[in-house]
Amino acid sequence: MSVQRRGRLQAFRITVFVALGLFFVVPLLSMLDFSTRVIGGDGRTWVNWQALWTDENLRGAIITSLLLALFTVVLMLVLLLPTMIWVRLRVPQASRLVEFLCLLPLTVPALVIVVGIAPVYAWVTYFLGDSALTLTFAYVVLVLPYAYRALDAGLSAIDVQTLAEAARSLGSGWGTVVTRIIAPNLTSAILSAAFISVALVLGEYTFASLLNFENLQVVIALLGKSDAGAAVAASLASLVFASLLLIAFSFLGRGPRRSKEG
Repeated sequence: MSVQRRGRLQAFRITVFVALGLFFVVPLLSMLDFSTRVIGGDGRTWVNWQALWTDENLRGAIITSLLLALFTVVLMLVLLLPTMIWVRLRVPQASRLVEFLCLLPLTVPALVIVVGIAPVYAWVTYFLGDSALTLTFAYVVLVLPYAYRALDAGLSAIDVQTLAEAARSLGSGWGTVVTRIIAPNLTSAILSAAFISVALVLGEYTFASLLNFENLQVVIALLGKSDAGAAVAASLASLVFASLLLIAFSFLGRGPRRSKEG
């Protein structure tokens, strides 16, 4: 490749990155400008951002959504990861069935899913109370398709059968095989599935609204009718948090770099 052609390619890449950066950054800066603007006056104010911890309903919704994200990730991994590993090791002929069941929620609109599980949630509320944290069960169904794809890609990249047989030949139990042999080799896939789940839970509105629970997005929608500045501040904070989480997960997924031996 000639130097001139390489320079053009480099300039094209820079142009594309700048255009994409502006596409994402400009709306965020506009949200920041709106949330800090003094209505009918000059200067800036952080009153709307202070509402993130001074407004009781908003603070409670933030805590609820963060707990929902945590519980959803934990329950999703506990249910999905051992099942996928067991299917690959013991019953590979059932992999298509598991894939179909996990991807099925992707083909059904969220509104239809809510209508179907609403009668079930009447019993969930009866036994577990009316806490919004019970949305964890519904959110696990919601994130299944995306988490399955992330974990499936990770499992396809390693030789699960060989790792399991080697560990079993050394006397390891199935619990040890899953948690200490296979799972450490799926760090990137697990982090990807966790991030997708967290992003979906933090941005979810339909389930919570139609099932009469209050999470962050429901409270933001209600708050937007009376205090648009605080609602925009909360939305921007949610986006920034998800972005920082993605960056953190990307660094964690790389793991320690091995130094090259000379």
